Amino acid sequence: MDFSQLLAENTHKIIEKWILKVRNDRHIESADDLSYTAIKNHIPDIFQAMITVLSPSQEGDIKSIVTASWQHGLLRAEQGFDPSEIAREYCLLRTVIFDTIEGELSQGTPVEIIRYMRLIDAVIDEAIARCFNSYVGERLRELQSLQASLTLHNEELTRLINANQDNLSELAHELKHPLTAIIGYSDLFLRQQRRQGTTKDNYVNLDHIERVLRNGRHLLRLINNVLELSRFEAGKLQLQTAPINVQELISNVCEMLEPLAEEKNLKIIVDSDPLPLEIITDGFQLQQIVTNLVSNAIRYTDSGTISIKCEVLDSEKWAIAVADTGIGIAPKDQYQIFEPYFRVNSEERPRLPDSTGLGLAIVARLVKLLQGEIHLVSQEGVGSTFTVTLPLDISKKLENN
Repeated sequence: MDFSQLLAENTHKIIEKWILKVRNDRHIESADDLSYTAIKNHIPDIFQAMITVLSPSQEGDIKSIVTASWQHGLLRAEQGFDPSEIAREYCLLRTVIFDTIEGELSQGTPVEIIRYMRLIDAVIDEAIARCFNSYVGERLRELQSLQASLTLHNEELTRLINANQDNLSELAHELKHPLTAIIGYSDLFLRQQRRQGTTKDNYVNLDHIERVLRNGRHLLRLINNVLELSRFEAGKLQLQTAPINVQELISNVCEMLEPLAEEKNLKIIVDSDPLPLEIITDGFQLQQIVTNLVSNAIRYTDSGTISIKCEVLDSEKWAIAVADTGIGIAPKDQYQIFEPYFRVNSEERPRLPDSTGLGLAIVARLVKLLQGEIHLVSQEGVGSTFTVTLPLDISKKLENN
């Protein structure tokens, strides 16, 4: 029996079945929003390499498996897969292969059956190992990039802390835990790598990398928010005005934040009155305002909707309102909500781990920079609406000032 020929004849059927199983597997959540092609990835290359390796009429070259599975690991890292999801993919591939060819395989002798089952297991194990190697490498490159960014920010952060210790005392407390995790897990990972070298199923190391990156991203976001706030307070933020398509800007923000909303089964609804095709403002600062308001709404809403409404108020002004069906804000807290580091305390709702207490403070200052105003209407248990009013042409507003 030529096992490789049997696989070749069933290649399309096996890959189609495998893609369907990956889509329907609730343990592979990262594939939920991927296209058919994105899920398919380099699996056909891996499968063809597998056929070549198992063919008795050709020299089995393991390099083909190495190359294909290496590329598969790189792409899965970019797509945000967890190590367990990648392992699950290969487990499903193994199952689909044997389910598809079970009838033909059973016609072979017991020796042939055992031999080919062992061969296919060995090839898939090798593919998993190579895939994980490239996955680890990609995560390490991201970690190095993150470390470089943190290093660049360190000097300015240190200067800020030394210059104004009182105002940044809570910031130092927030930095302590993620920074400790970064140092601890990085050191542990490096020591284990030096001692053990590269192993096939090194799940522990992968978990360390994920924790390092998760804490590092939180720390970097916190630092960036502080620097943004400090630049505003120091008057260093300069407006770059240009014609901006607001509807396109909002669409881009929604597309970026849609995965966060889908994780909580929230629906984002955009309701735009006909706006001028272009509004004169600073597009980058406006996008940051909208992004912070929408992400904040998602963070504090457990069910329901996030709505974004735009309308022209008169010949000089327009408004954008971001409303949610979240926990709401108590009247006693509403006057402090735009203060740096202020976060609502509630016995029913503990502080969220990724909250910095800076998002709304930055929004308020950017709105002021864009010559606008921001207003809050909120009711506990019902939700909150943040309305930002801005000039249609900021250049005219700046000339008058």
